[in-house]
Formats: sequence, C-alpha cells, structure tokens
Amino acid sequence: MSVHRDVKKVTTHILQAMKSRGEKIAMLTAYDYSMARILDAAGVDVLLVGDSASNVMAGHETTLPITLDQMIYHASSVVRAVDRALVVVDLPFGTYQGNSKLALESTIRIMKESGAHAVKLEGGGEIDESIKRILKAGVPVMGHLGLTPQSIYKFGTYTVRAKEEEEAAQLIKDAKTLQKLGCFAIVLEKIPAHLTKIVSEELIIPTIGIGGGGHADGQVLVTHDMVGITKDFHPRFLRRYLELFDVMKEATEQYIKDVKSGDFPNENEQY
Repeated sequence: MSVHRDVKKVTTHILQAMKSRGEKIAMLTAYDYSMARILDAAGVDVLLVGDSASNVMAGHETTLPITLDQMIYHASSVVRAVDRALVVVDLPFGTYQGNSKLALESTIRIMKESGAHAVKLEGGGEIDESIKRILKAGVPVMGHLGLTPQSIYKFGTYTVRAKEEEEAAQLIKDAKTLQKLGCFAIVLEKIPAHLTKIVSEELIIPTIGIGGGGHADGQVLVTHDMVGITKDFHPRFLRRYLELFDVMKEATEQYIKDVKSGDFPNENEQY
C-alpha cells in the first residue's frame, strides 16, 4: 500500500513512514497561490516556500536580500492554495543566525501569519540553540546541509560541497546532530552521491536531495527550473520537464500579433 496515494494530508509523521517503507518523497518550491494549487493537485508531498524566491521571483543574484515580511507574504499565498502537501518555509538570512531568541521570534511570525506547517534552517551544530528553541515551541524543523546558499560569500562559489574528507566528516556529524536535536528531515544540497548514500543510510529521519544523486529519501527542485520558466540555469542535476519560457513567449507573440492585426477580440469574444 502506497503512503503517497492513500494519505489525505502530508505530515512530518507521514514523511517518516515513507522513509520506513522505502517510498521516495517528492518536494518542489512554491511562492504563489496559482502555482501552489497546480503542484498540490498533482500530488506533490512537500512544498518548500524557499528563499530562492529572492532569485526567481524578485531577480536578485543571491538569496540574501529577501526579508521575513516577504517570506511571510509568499508563504501565506501558498498555504491558501494547499489541501494536501506539507508546507515548509525557509527562515531567510539574518533571522536566526547567531541569535536563538530572534530565530524563535521569526519562526513564530511565520507560523502565526502564514499558517505554514514547518520551517527550514541552513546549517549544522552552529545553529543548535536556534533549532532547540524552535522545537521547544512545538514547530517542526527541517535542516539543510551541504551547499547552503545563504553562506555563498563564505564559500565564494556554488560548486559541490564536502568533496574533501574533512568537510564530508563534518557534514555527517552535523546531520547526526540535527537528527538528535529533533529535526524531522534534512535537505542535502550539491554533495557527492556516495556521501548522500552514507548520510541517508545512517539517519532515521528522511533526507531530501538536490544535486546529491538518487540515494536520498526524496528530491527537491526549484519549480521554475523544473518547468523551464528560468532559461539560463543549466546545472547537471536539473531535469527540465517543460520549456515554459519558450511556450509562453510564443503565446505572447501570437497575442501581440492578433491584437495588432485586429484579429483579437473577434465577434465571439465581446459582449
């Protein structure tokens, strides 16, 4: 019996059951009501209101500029669209690092003002106090290790993380720390496939991969990349299921042509 097909509402408990049964978890990003309705109707398990909204919705080069207020706006829009999926919201840069009191305040605002189901934080042992406070308040936490885009200026590049033995060992240690603290799942971004396998096998909680190979318990992509709305992003891990940029551009060109020629609207398209 498939957990995915039978469940009416995905919870953190359901995700754990899916890992236990070896059933993969499908996660995508969503930032607005209309897109979230489509993804939820399709049966996606988890919707991540990612700080990647900073890139794909606002056009920023990094995830750093997006604010807590903006994340709450996007999360509220998504929550209103969803019947089935678990909605997880990124805590944006500057709302939790180094200050566990601020982390809790930021989380409470997200949960109260958006109605989301969980939050996601980037980092390992260095943010343990923030995670502890949030969990004590009863809010589920998803971890995020490997390439953590909020630390892009520290890394200096978006290249694969944890290729060296020391960083790989630290990632495994951090993953176990996050599990021990009580995180319900961990995103593993752009790490070697063999390391994803090790972490996924050693953890009881689910792992969600992006650019980490097929050994994770689930996968996540940015929806705008997956359906080809973004045009100039071609990482190895991305599979484009549509080329919506081209489809929408062609439709728009046809609309412009029809308006200019007087073909639109015709007699059946008026009152």
